[in-house]
Amino acid sequence: MTSNRAPDPVDIQVGKTIRAYRIVAGLSQTELAAKLGVTFQQVQKYEKGINRVGAGRLSRIANVLTVDIATLFGSTPAHTARAGDVGVNGFTSDRNSLRLIRAFSEIDDRDVRQLLADLVDKIAGWQAERPLA
Repeated sequence: MTSNRAPDPVDIQVGKTIRAYRIVAGLSQTELAAKLGVTFQQVQKYEKGINRVGAGRLSRIANVLTVDIATLFGSTPAHTARAGDVGVNGFTSDRNSLRLIRAFSEIDDRDVRQLLADLVDKIAGWQAERPLA
């Protein structure tokens, strides 16, 4: 007998977090799959929460993505080893946000990073002040 149950919310959250950290790491689903010894379709299913990730595989994913396993559950503060990881869980549905975080994390000059952050704040504030036509 087959079951038509919806994916568990925890599996969905873990999948979204895996996706976010995979993108920040600059890996495609195919590349992550190769490192794990699975198909890219399996990685897709993990990321959508359709298939649960076993403990051993979750450990390997965390190693490949250089995060703690608990980080993949979204139960710890943002991982701070890489500046680009800050707030990743909030951006999992927006590829452009992840691209921005990744590119920003590659900028070594602290002053340039500060200027860019100020610029984005100003743009966001400017757009909030302008009524949509």
